Amino acid sequence: MQNSAPVDTSVPVRIGLFGIGLDAYWPQFPGLKERLEGYLRVTRGKLERPGIEVVDLGLIDTPEKALWAGHDFRRGDVDLIFLHVTTYALSSTVLPVVRRAKVPVIVLNLSPQAAIDYTAFNNLGDRTAMTGEWLANCCACPVPEIANVFQRARIPFFQVTGRLHGDPESDREIDGWIDAARVAHVMAHNRLGLMGHYYNGMLDISSDTTLQCATFGGHMEIVEVDELAALRRGVKEAEIANRVVLFREQFEVQPDCPEEELRRAARTSVALDRLVAEHDLGSLAYYYMGTGNPENEDAISSIILGTSLLTARGIPVAGEFEIKNAQAMKIMDAFGAGGSFTEYYALDWEADVVLMGHDGPGHLAIAEGKTKVRPLEVYHGKVGRGLSVEMSVKHGPVTLLSVAETRDGGLKFVVAEGASVPGPILEIGNTNSRYQFSIGARRFVEDWNSQGPAHHCAVGVGHLADKIAKLSRLLGIETARIC
Repeated sequence: MQNSAPVDTSVPVRIGLFGIGLDAYWPQFPGLKERLEGYLRVTRGKLERPGIEVVDLGLIDTPEKALWAGHDFRRGDVDLIFLHVTTYALSSTVLPVVRRAKVPVIVLNLSPQAAIDYTAFNNLGDRTAMTGEWLANCCACPVPEIANVFQRARIPFFQVTGRLHGDPESDREIDGWIDAARVAHVMAHNRLGLMGHYYNGMLDISSDTTLQCATFGGHMEIVEVDELAALRRGVKEAEIANRVVLFREQFEVQPDCPEEELRRAARTSVALDRLVAEHDLGSLAYYYMGTGNPENEDAISSIILGTSLLTARGIPVAGEFEIKNAQAMKIMDAFGAGGSFTEYYALDWEADVVLMGHDGPGHLAIAEGKTKVRPLEVYHGKVGRGLSVEMSVKHGPVTLLSVAETRDGGLKFVVAEGASVPGPILEIGNTNSRYQFSIGARRFVEDWNSQGPAHHCAVGVGHLADKIAKLSRLLGIETARIC
């Protein structure tokens, strides 16, 4: 699927780029500087894409230029810096650039050709020309020096080693880092709404909201269920009728769904859209009983179709006030993979699959076929009755992501890649999918549980473990990959 949560263009993702060289070389080796600047133009072409603004400072070849480049990157508000090592250069031309910017650095060690033509090189017959040709190919030379200085200066850096031309692996690595920076940018600017309270007794889902903001950035906005109930009062009959039409377009509404329940859900859906717009929310975590307050209970018990529509359009909604999983769902959606709320349902030992799903909202954009709407006489473990959604995630590769709190007071990602596979599901009006893992159901369950991930996670389509690991490195947290 395409990325359904585009970055706010008022705050673009800015990627810094600079190359390095040594000014003493230019008069000694005519044409070398221009050749290295050509390498840099190729790299810029690899970085440019819609939604990304490249801040290109060109070739930095003196400590003095490095100092001012640091100011330029700081003023440019870059999210990530790519350092293209084009030839040998002094580490003093690197440290001032990135030290002031205070963002992670990707060191590009990209050889301009697969191998030097040794015969042609040795037949040049001019030692100066030969040295110039070598310098045009010695990008690997200063990387240990740069790494040493970065380590001692406590500057986070990562490497892409490969070829400048015709190297799909290094191109994928560069793309992965840009995607990770873009998702980090999304999270840093996201407004997560918190409506209601925790599900009583679920100790694993409680979360340190300060830690969440310190790790991901963004803002958490507390919104009231009473506000949603008040907004429902103002929804007009024509809006309800139009939303019911939209429901029938977006969902496969089952014949036994009462019209009055569709209208009740439609009223709540319109009110939810207004609540989200009023608070400029990019995601939402909610749970509420509403016991003793009929309007609040009516709002919460008719919320599932509206929250499913929000989730499908890039505003993921997590039930049971699962803040950590709202963050995981937003990350998956920002990667363009969806991000649906899920948990273990059962183990099928005959097929060696794990059944996973959840009540509440599902991500329509990653459903296998059209999402069904079914009436439920009771919401298990919750107050009320009403309409619910039933879907399976598209068959094919999937990734599970949990944002977990560690016992030492930090955050980490728990990630697993698998496949959504066809087969029978529990037709109980919930999301429900069958997942296979390369390590088998038994080992997956034990290895996943051993990381203490909480019982909810987010599922998205495609295999994203490498990109999620890159995101964790940019954020300075750990990733535990299960498979």
